[in-house]
Amino acid sequence: MSAASSNPSGTELLALAQEAARAAADLVRERAARTVEVAATKSTDTDVVTEADRASEDLIRRIVAAKRPDDAFLGEEGDDVEGSSGVRWIVDPIDGTVNFLYGVPRYAVSIAAEREGPDGERSVVAGVVIDVPRRIEFTGYRDADGAIVSRRDGKPIGVAEPAPLGKRLIATGFGYAAALRRLQAQCLVRLLPQVRDIRRAGSCALDVCDVAQGIFDGYLEEGVHLWDHAAAGLIAEGAGARLEVATGLGGGRLLLVAPEHGFDELRAAALGSGYFAEE
Repeated sequence: MSAASSNPSGTELLALAQEAARAAADLVRERAARTVEVAATKSTDTDVVTEADRASEDLIRRIVAAKRPDDAFLGEEGDDVEGSSGVRWIVDPIDGTVNFLYGVPRYAVSIAAEREGPDGERSVVAGVVIDVPRRIEFTGYRDADGAIVSRRDGKPIGVAEPAPLGKRLIATGFGYAAALRRLQAQCLVRLLPQVRDIRRAGSCALDVCDVAQGIFDGYLEEGVHLWDHAAAGLIAEGAGARLEVATGLGGGRLLLVAPEHGFDELRAAALGSGYFAEE
């Protein structure tokens, strides 16, 4: 793909996203073999950044800028970069940093490419999520007709078959702030009896990809950021899921993802369990 491409296709942007994500995954995998050190904390003492987070994002930025220097960039660890091309890259260099820090083998590199349309609206047109320890690559892109093509290691994926709410396995996550975790726990107690069970695995991007490939029947969490789900959300949508971003009980960003056929029922259960701010 040429740096001069002013209207890149979803497949062109995906190719660059894959190149950068694979290089970053190799770096993270190599750093995981060493002693992992905390470089800084963010919102709380438990919201950590490792040197590997910073090195991964720096590598991604350099790979993208070398081929598309006029693009904008939004990353979890670095400063935002304004662009003039209409394309913005949304990056989480390690989604699941606490898992990475503790040696829990569930963390990912996530890269999405967002493009501005003729009407000025932005939409994600390409995304890749690499499960670093397991070397699994999830991808999605919008084709020329606007349809989303989602794959795992090059093979098509799809959401789970319909199931009663009481037979659905739901993924979730918890925030870093104690006050938010308290609210989330209260909501969890109300939702848990209504579903088969709930899992907390520690990576938003991989949880949403697991909805896309039919492992989980839904996912919800307050406190996520755009870089956590931009790529995975596109992949899930292409696999037959619906996404909603709303305001959660604690006032933060609440993400709900579920197969289209079961979305409304899960949303109603989440609403009744108190996950949403008052509507």
